[in-house]
Amino acid sequence: MRLRLVAIAGAALAAAVTALIVAPNATADDLVTHHEFQANCTINHTANDDPIVYPGQPGASHNHTFIGNTDVDAHTTLDSLQQGETTCLVPADRSAYWFPTLLRGDQPILTDWHLVVYYKSGVEDYTTVEPFPPGLRFVAGDMMATEEEFANAPGQVEGYECGESFHNWDIPANCSSWLNIRYQSPSCWDGVNLDSANHKSHMAYPVGGSCPPSHPVAVPMIEFKIHWPVQGDMTDVRLASGGGESWHYDFFNAWEPETLAAMVDHCINGGLQCDSRGYDLYKPDRGQVLDEDYELIR
Repeated sequence: MRLRLVAIAGAALAAAVTALIVAPNATADDLVTHHEFQANCTINHTANDDPIVYPGQPGASHNHTFIGNTDVDAHTTLDSLQQGETTCLVPADRSAYWFPTLLRGDQPILTDWHLVVYYKSGVEDYTTVEPFPPGLRFVAGDMMATEEEFANAPGQVEGYECGESFHNWDIPANCSSWLNIRYQSPSCWDGVNLDSANHKSHMAYPVGGSCPPSHPVAVPMIEFKIHWPVQGDMTDVRLASGGGESWHYDFFNAWEPETLAAMVDHCINGGLQCDSRGYDLYKPDRGQVLDEDYELIR
């Protein structure tokens, strides 16, 4: 009996200590499970342009699908983006996002649906994430990658997905449902350069949950979640850049700075799972950043 009482007392003490360590007054609303918000944007055009890799050279690139800012071509600059329009729900997001066009044979596969671009914390201490500076641009992924390199890339999530099939490092030969891919960008900036010669070296992925000394500034990690309305026999489906392993995307920041800062502060630094208005459905008492017209609430 004495042993049983000791065991019960020990278990109770352990539970009490654990409760104190986790959160002495924790409620469901206090728990941080996400630190993100969404940009929801539709496709507005395709073109053989890439203003980051081939600036001022119209037609020099493989074909890209563009979402977000509608005024994107080989001559695009930060100034032109800031004067442009957008197909994103938030008018203040005049950023340009683009990726290689998916083709069936020679025909582009496009969708009218809003595509989701997540802005997340890529570091463990989500309170340290800062907004992108205006004009920051980079390429995530590598069109020259092999399947093995693509599979082991720090930005890959689950490769190509279709139905119950995951971890496909090339486009599957057959899909039971629409084709999807998610891919994450580097989220550590060198704090100096808005671009670099290879459009990558001014950015880095976190190491052990933190930004390395060479790239000390934590910025949002962008996760593209792209889906295409294509399924069934996929043997003639490819990217304009090559095989599935050549997947990559480009980002050119042109957010209105005050709006981006408010979204980062409320949603990422605040540990919320926000929609494109900066509203967390599961924590409604925390409010929202944007009004019903997706304009900043001041």
